[in-house]
Amino acid sequence: MPEGDTIFRAARTLDRALAGRTVTRFDSVFSKLARANDDLRMAGRTIERVDARGKHLLIWFSGDLVLRTHMRMHGSWHIYRPGERWQRPRADMRVVIGTAEYEAVAFSVPVAELTTARDLERDSAVRDLGPDILAEGFDAADAVSRIQAMTEAEIAEALLDQQAVAGIGNIFKSESLFVARVDPFARVATLSRDDVSRVVDAARRLMRASAVERPAAFSVYGRSGRPCRRCGTPISRRMQGENARVTYWCERCQPASPTRPTKR
Repeated sequence: MPEGDTIFRAARTLDRALAGRTVTRFDSVFSKLARANDDLRMAGRTIERVDARGKHLLIWFSGDLVLRTHMRMHGSWHIYRPGERWQRPRADMRVVIGTAEYEAVAFSVPVAELTTARDLERDSAVRDLGPDILAEGFDAADAVSRIQAMTEAEIAEALLDQQAVAGIGNIFKSESLFVARVDPFARVATLSRDDVSRVVDAARRLMRASAVERPAAFSVYGRSGRPCRRCGTPISRRMQGENARVTYWCERCQPASPTRPTKR
């Protein structure tokens, strides 16, 4: 699933291409969007901006309309010049927003809806999000408090809870815990506030760097069995949580907490 840094980069690219331009075409295979297009007459509206909130990508149109999309596992947005050949099959198209200069195409996006600014804030998918890890005004103290409230959760699982902190996914879950030298399987209740703050700070630092630059080489993610870049110990890999998400860590740099399960 794309993480907050990927959504941030996609929103920035779309904003640069589309902001301030007039919609000339709006098509969708989603029946609700197709009907909304007929009723709301998207063509002729101005695209005001594109931004991200956690893992949600938001396209703002004149007349108080917002297109909210969520990529889930396989969704993506592409930008093309009019008439340029798409890099993915047309069968994967879900939404097309055309302007005189560019064409934005959402491929395999499972969630897309038109709403208003007011209704967006009432939507539980957005309303219940924790502080956005990439937002300029990120409230780290609030994020730490929300995570600490999940006392029985393992810290790696708590980081993935979007109601605690929005935007962190499986990659930066593992990477931030490694940087902070925290056992991914430690129960939140066993960690100090300083421990949790260190993890949140690492996640924000790593994800902000990834959002504005090409992602750096990972320290642990995807490196099972390879030597730790810090100490040389082979990187460990284990499925974790109800959704069996993969966690990577270094046994020496992130020593086992008393609450780590012995078998998985």
